[in-house]
Amino acid sequence: MSVLSDVPLSAEAAVLWLALLAPSLLGLLAWRFPPQRMLSVLLASTPLPLATFWLLHRVAEGGEFEGVWSLGESLLHWRLNGLAGLLLLLTQLLLLASATYAVGHRRALAVAERTFAGFWPLLGGLATALGVIWVAADLLTLYAALELMGLCAVGMMLLPGKQEALVAGMRYLLYALVGSLAWLLGVALLLGVSGRLDLSGLAATTQPGPVTSIAMALLAAGLLLKAAIFPLHGWLAPVHASAWTPVSALHGALVVKASFFILMQLWQRLVPEAVAAAWLFGLLGSMAVLWGGLQAWRANTLKQVVAWSTVGQLGYLMLAFPLLAATSAAVATLAWQATWLQLAAHALAKAAMFMAAGNLVLAAGESRLAGLAGTSRQLPFPLMTFGIAAVTLMGLPPSAGFTAKWLLLQAAILSGQWLWVAVLVAGTLLTVAYVFRVYRCAFVEDATRHELRPLPVGMNFIALLLALGALGLGLGAEWPLALIRAGGMP
Repeated sequence: MSVLSDVPLSAEAAVLWLALLAPSLLGLLAWRFPPQRMLSVLLASTPLPLATFWLLHRVAEGGEFEGVWSLGESLLHWRLNGLAGLLLLLTQLLLLASATYAVGHRRALAVAERTFAGFWPLLGGLATALGVIWVAADLLTLYAALELMGLCAVGMMLLPGKQEALVAGMRYLLYALVGSLAWLLGVALLLGVSGRLDLSGLAATTQPGPVTSIAMALLAAGLLLKAAIFPLHGWLAPVHASAWTPVSALHGALVVKASFFILMQLWQRLVPEAVAAAWLFGLLGSMAVLWGGLQAWRANTLKQVVAWSTVGQLGYLMLAFPLLAATSAAVATLAWQATWLQLAAHALAKAAMFMAAGNLVLAAGESRLAGLAGTSRQLPFPLMTFGIAAVTLMGLPPSAGFTAKWLLLQAAILSGQWLWVAVLVAGTLLTVAYVFRVYRCAFVEDATRHELRPLPVGMNFIALLLALGALGLGLGAEWPLALIRAGGMP
């Protein structure tokens, strides 16, 4: 571990903070640019992933970096390891892809420049908030980043301006505020017990007891609500019904994952041996897999299928808790790697699937599955992309979803926790069922032909690149797994 002092600012810290803050500045810049100049702004964002690659190289050479950034009387703690760097790189690539997709999406929808202009600063704020969450190492910074992420996400949901969008956005805001309140109560209890807010200090000073248990329960409840984990998932599907496709792609791929990331970090530091709580999380995840898959199979519109699929896929992440609590080092290592590889694979595939679904709905002018009959002949490109993304969600080789589920399956078998094996099998079968239901509707041969709306070519290619990225991540899984191992368990 390398401990860096930010006065004078180290090279690693300077590059990291540039990578975190630059998206907000570029978002504000894009707000003032006319649409025809937007690609120039996006090209200016391409050095950010290269900077993160350099940071990952430095982590591989010198181990994790951590430091403190002074902001007046407040000390903001940060830590960069392999896992945080991988998530930062994933965030930058997905945000750049979604921003490029959004340029074509605005043209296809014929959205007024003034209406769409607010998307860019909100996108920049979301990028900064997510980046800070991956590297933050104290509860104050995490709270500020969570609130910024929530406000930007709500703002993006409200951009369409329709009544249903306003209702969904306000519902999302209400749930987010309730989650924030539970988070603050938990933080207040921990601060009263230990007098500290930095995660390493909390891990060293916080003792097991009723106060710690209550504080962790409040923190977990707030984060599970923000992450839409069963049974606190009721807000997720409705907010996607009226949201623009690039917003849904970002929300399903990244926003709901941030709260899970924080929960895992806190749990590993404060109550890693809480077996009963870990099994409760595992049971909630199992119910999410089954309920989300069942609702996706029953959904009548394509976007609702993808939204409910998110509920189910998030459940797989929750299976990590019982596999990490009071298990052998071999089991814990497998579960740790599987969890974060599954998160990255799902992020790429879900963004691609939302984009492919959005392209189908926009081109055909029909969102109902029954109304998409015959699109296999007219819209083969987005249907192909949808299928490639579904390969990852189903966990079929050679995708990263297959590698992640295989590692998770090994961990469950080695630990003798056969319930999770059954959940993995059942969840895979449900995913196959709702994916093939979509294709059964699309391949109706005697359907009437649709009057198609032409789409910019880039919208289909960006979705395809993300879907192929999820497959490529599986073929080259050793590199992300090495970064995850370098991140290590807290």
